[in-house]
Amino acid sequence: MSDALAARLRDEIRARGPITFARFMEVALTDPELGYYTRGAPRPAREGDFLTAPEMDPVFGLTVARQVDDCWRLLGRPDPFVLREHGAGSGALAASIIDGLRADGSGLLETGPAGTAPLRYEPVEIDLARRRDIAARLAAAAPQVVVADPVPGARMTGLVLANELVDALPVHRVVGRPGVPGGLAEVLVGWVEDPAAPLGGRFTDVVAEPTTPALAARLAAEDVTLADGQQAEVRLADAAWVADVARDLERGHVLVIDYGAPAADLYDPVRRPAGTVLAYAGHRASDDLYADPGDRDLTAHVDATALEDAAVASGLEVLWRTTQAAFLMACGLEEVFGRLREDPALTPERYLTLRSAVRRLLDPRLLGGFFVLALGRGLPPGAHRARGPTERGEA
Repeated sequence: MSDALAARLRDEIRARGPITFARFMEVALTDPELGYYTRGAPRPAREGDFLTAPEMDPVFGLTVARQVDDCWRLLGRPDPFVLREHGAGSGALAASIIDGLRADGSGLLETGPAGTAPLRYEPVEIDLARRRDIAARLAAAAPQVVVADPVPGARMTGLVLANELVDALPVHRVVGRPGVPGGLAEVLVGWVEDPAAPLGGRFTDVVAEPTTPALAARLAAEDVTLADGQQAEVRLADAAWVADVARDLERGHVLVIDYGAPAADLYDPVRRPAGTVLAYAGHRASDDLYADPGDRDLTAHVDATALEDAAVASGLEVLWRTTQAAFLMACGLEEVFGRLREDPALTPERYLTLRSAVRRLLDPRLLGGFFVLALGRGLPPGAHRARGPTERGEA
């Protein structure tokens, strides 16, 4: 347990009173010194505790590379073409995308007169050490690809990629209270003093009036009414994230891959009466959200409806939404799998790992059930159809 981070949160609550779970989650994950993503722990990123598709097997990135190449072609093969990855982690997805582009003979890696390729990779990662590690990793794999931080205020042409990022943005916890204005209360984080306990006490739930009317407004906009006692999460940070992405995108696509659902499903009182927020450590999920702040990942399902509404409000076009399984099949996962399976260097052990990964990526009960949301701006006619379904909302 990060006693120092827990003590900081305790002291903040003692000084200010109960805080929102969004504040607790933000500090636990991104505190500059002790946060889960920022403290310089040896794990490459959240993958040490939460299995993500890129870290599970390169076949995911090898397949997504087809989408990257399609986006470049449909934009008229711009040079540079920016691939900006939010939540880049260890750089595993970028490395496998580059391998996929190379295997497919993509012009994105062809070196021009200046000695660089059209592809420019920009990792958005809050940990400076990880950004340096990513740059070193990709310099060894593809020295012709420019790897650099985004230029503040600069507009980009290319593809913004966010794989399993939005689920880690902070959420407010709420509970249905039909008899009160707005129809809900908020679950805050309080502190109970106990001299016999570590740090002199423990974190606890405190049910109170909502700290902002934006919580009820979000649910009302989505025509959601929580049942009495139903627990749920509202992620207000997603709208700000989409607005930041839209601000920098001049022309191109945005691809969001995550687990979640449209609002009508996400807030269904029968299927999800207790909400979706969980803590992860060592690939094990727990509903004890307050233990070991800074040492465990915190995550909640993504509201796809809220993302689409935020995109429209920010001037982006919603192109389509589908499942990860359907998306990967459209990108040629079967072809990529067949190519890897025919590799003479393939060992029996590697084949079993590859086959297992493909099954997990396509299983609707596992990673295959994740959603893929495509957004765009400044696209030529037909460009929205790159590798995706032909109609918005097709699954």
